[in-house]
Amino acid sequence: MNLNDCIQFANANPLCSFATVENDQPRVRILGFWFANETGFYFQTSTIKEIPHQLEANPKTEVCFYHHEGMIGTMLRVSGEVEFLDEPFYKEKALVDRPFLKSFGITENSPKLTLL
Repeated sequence: MNLNDCIQFANANPLCSFATVENDQPRVRILGFWFANETGFYFQTSTIKEIPHQLEANPKTEVCFYHHEGMIGTMLRVSGEVEFLDEPFYKEKALVDRPFLKSFGITENSPKLTLL
């Protein structure tokens, strides 16, 4: 797979397994992926979850995207170190792309809004 194939696969299969580390214990959860493009793979989460706190302590992660095809599927794993985003463009985009955030009282200036 080339980068464009990976971007297309991740965007088409937004439920992914997202791994972090807490102390020396791995933590994996299913996460609703935000989007990918040529500049990276983007996630939105909240400070009410442990994810951002775990990533502040250890920014290494691995994400697994999976497409189920009967008894056999296709998997894409992406690993690296996260960068926290604070740019207004991404905050606005998150609220447009994910309007349900407003029902949780999250605005672009909310300290709960965490973008990776």
